[in-house]
Amino acid sequence: MNKDPIHAAIDGAILMIGFGSIGRGTMPLIERHFTFDKKRFTVIDPDDSDRALLDERGIAYEQIALTRENYRAVLKKYLSGPGRSFCVNLSVDTSSLDILLACRELGALYIDTVVEPWPGFYFDKSRGAASRTNYALRETVLEAKRKHPGGVTAVSCCGANPGMVSWFVKQALVNLAADMGEKEHDEPKTRGEWALFAKRLGVKGVHIAERDTQRAKTPKPRGVFVNTWSVEGFLSEGMQPAELGWGTHEKWAPANAGFHEKGCGAAIYLLQPGANTRVRSWTPTPGPQFGFLVTHNESISIADYFTVRDEAGVAVYRPTCHYAYHPADDAVLSLHELFGRSGKMQDEHHILGEAEIVDGVDELGVLLYGHKRNAYWFGSRLSVEETRRLAPYQNATGMQVTSAVLAGMVWALENPEAGIVEADEMDYRRCLEVQMPYLGPVEGVYTDWTPLTDRPGFFPEDIDTSDPWQFRNVLVR
Repeated sequence: MNKDPIHAAIDGAILMIGFGSIGRGTMPLIERHFTFDKKRFTVIDPDDSDRALLDERGIAYEQIALTRENYRAVLKKYLSGPGRSFCVNLSVDTSSLDILLACRELGALYIDTVVEPWPGFYFDKSRGAASRTNYALRETVLEAKRKHPGGVTAVSCCGANPGMVSWFVKQALVNLAADMGEKEHDEPKTRGEWALFAKRLGVKGVHIAERDTQRAKTPKPRGVFVNTWSVEGFLSEGMQPAELGWGTHEKWAPANAGFHEKGCGAAIYLLQPGANTRVRSWTPTPGPQFGFLVTHNESISIADYFTVRDEAGVAVYRPTCHYAYHPADDAVLSLHELFGRSGKMQDEHHILGEAEIVDGVDELGVLLYGHKRNAYWFGSRLSVEETRRLAPYQNATGMQVTSAVLAGMVWALENPEAGIVEADEMDYRRCLEVQMPYLGPVEGVYTDWTPLTDRPGFFPEDIDTSDPWQFRNVLVR
């Protein structure tokens, strides 16, 4: 007897773009939780190394690389026909926005995990730093949303982070309010109410605080970039400028900070790569740790979503928000090797499959800080051992992403005319309800740690002792 719930029916075609580590992990979740016509499920990817997984399931595979020239024709070929089709975009080197808009023209539902550009964007030295940011990429999606309101649902940036962590922020705020005796207030319903809620609770900021302790059975070879998820994806975002949502409580900015002249104004960037920028943060297992300030869409979208403005449109409250990522140790060694060679990337890339990992946990959550309880981490502590029991073809890092894709697909099918949306705008309770069986222990933990704990040490430091949660104290300089 099948114990896995069937969440929805897909009565049109399914097109999965990309069959890397996330595509392989998402496929069995689609099989488990949706009814669909297998004859109308197609996967396209320029790399056919894993097509055997599709062949044995009777799922069609086409060795195709989407380009500026062919994407419209390919989408029309595979998404046309009766019923409401679904495009699941899990690719790299394709324009998420172009594919999203084309799917909406075809009346097909759409989901992705990142605002991805066409090839060349991330490493184009002729572009200014501001134009290579996720802020700039996100603004193109927001502009499309303003120009084309409503209509068929297209979910932008719905993986673990961005995606799941936006749902964690709302759950963490609700938990924090209850623990602080705020039970008399109704749960917020609108974006404005959520922003005022965070302001009333005194939350100064959010770290997307992650520690990946998954260990490979064999040591990292020299000259190979090893990671637990897409190496191409990590290198692309890691070489972009470091970015963070910029809170209204901040009194200091780094000398190399850049401020955007257009758009929502919720973020700044630094003139240095995110994968070579360290910040102080905290997760439950290691406690205090250094993380990399790698740019992510959620750093901007969360800060933007929780902004309170006065009648003149000036931001009077906004939390600082940024990623604080300690990847697997092999990935840290790979980064040291890369930056030791002045950013020259390794010729060989390798993603650790679950069979190669001896043990470890991906501890991914949100650290809400600056309130009366100091700091509260809420998140998933998923081990590779539990991942193996839950679903095939993925490690713990991958499952946090693939299960969020599943949740986003369910929400889109239940809300098929919501227009272009980000994870922050979705029903966090419903999405977590779908995703929770795949997240391992999901817990909330308080800590009295701050970025000033045990500082200064032996040497003088440029710190702000009046407020431990200033970015001045968080950034490692």
